[in-house]
Amino acid sequence: MKSVYNYIISIFKAVYSLAQGFEITFKEFFTKKITEQYPENRKTTLVTFDRFRGELVMPHDENNEHACTACGICMMNCPNGTIKVVSKMVEAEDGGKPKKVLDKYYYDLGKCTFCNLCVLNCPSKAIHFQNTFENSVFTRSKLQETLNKEGSKMREKNKE
Repeated sequence: MKSVYNYIISIFKAVYSLAQGFEITFKEFFTKKITEQYPENRKTTLVTFDRFRGELVMPHDENNEHACTACGICMMNCPNGTIKVVSKMVEAEDGGKPKKVLDKYYYDLGKCTFCNLCVLNCPSKAIHFQNTFENSVFTRSKLQETLNKEGSKMREKNKE
């Protein structure tokens, strides 16, 4: 007799739980829907949050100079090999010891997990994430970028 009683109680609990789910469903069914007319409104009303991480960029100034020292800390902290820093040694102009400079800064957006470890650990604050979100392409090769511009060089310390 006790098992029949427990069975009936469990049926009522299940019906009550189902009624709660339907209550939430019907509330959402009758609320006013908001549809964004994308991509027509992306310049006027579409807002992305400041903390959104969309694409890694290396800013250059008007003289085509960047702040990257080619230390490779971003590459070491990247958990899945998204970043590859290629550096070269250049003879100093004053005849001093050779200097390490950035040759190529490769970034693969398709592999990136947007963990922000590269940006947080960069000692020279040479890279940051931009708010761009339209990154869909048909081939993965288009997601591989070279962040330093052609002919760019490192910004001098006294200019900062």
